[in-house]
Amino acid sequence: MNFPGGLFGHGWSLGALALLAMVWLWCWRTAPWRRLADSRQLNVWLGSIVVLMLIWSMKAGVKPGLDLHLLGATALTLMFGRQLAIVGLSVVMAAVTLNGAAGWEAYALNVLVTAVFPCLAAHVLLRVIERYLPANFFCYIFGAAFFGAAVAVVSTGMLASSVLWLAGVYTADMLVSEYLSYYALLGFAEAWLNGAAITLMVIYYPDWVGSFDDRRYFSKR
Repeated sequence: MNFPGGLFGHGWSLGALALLAMVWLWCWRTAPWRRLADSRQLNVWLGSIVVLMLIWSMKAGVKPGLDLHLLGATALTLMFGRQLAIVGLSVVMAAVTLNGAAGWEAYALNVLVTAVFPCLAAHVLLRVIERYLPANFFCYIFGAAFFGAAVAVVSTGMLASSVLWLAGVYTADMLVSEYLSYYALLGFAEAWLNGAAITLMVIYYPDWVGSFDDRRYFSKR
């Protein structure tokens, strides 16, 4: 999932850098920075980044660019919103790249694929659930946290495979048989871990999960 340097041409790198710059500008202008003015919330955000650094460092893969690791993007999005989640995962990717697990030439493309896309996917699914499903606690946990994490991971795998195929790095047959098929297992693992983590936080530390509204899910009707 983390692309090393040298897999893509300069056109891919420059195009990804330009797009990422626009995403960062959007995050800078619209992110709820005031929330991080609370030292407790800031500590939770920074602590989550450190935990994800460790998780992203634990990966499996047999060929360049075909690594597998848990994302945590859905959890961070549900906790802090898509903008702060993208910023946090950008820091995570910088640390992973500095550690040698990815290439700086592919940094922008890595962030777009493994940070921006899954965070936006998790946010869209959350909005769909809030709009079309009942305001029920279990709809939030199983829909946004559990199912949302699986969707984010599997769709990220499909995007990464598509990028590798379009760039001519690997053939479609090889990606489907030796890489993409494993994302079903990874999505299941991410769903369980993400669902469990969000459930525990909602129960014991609900102020950590910004997308969870007590009045919406527990108010008497």
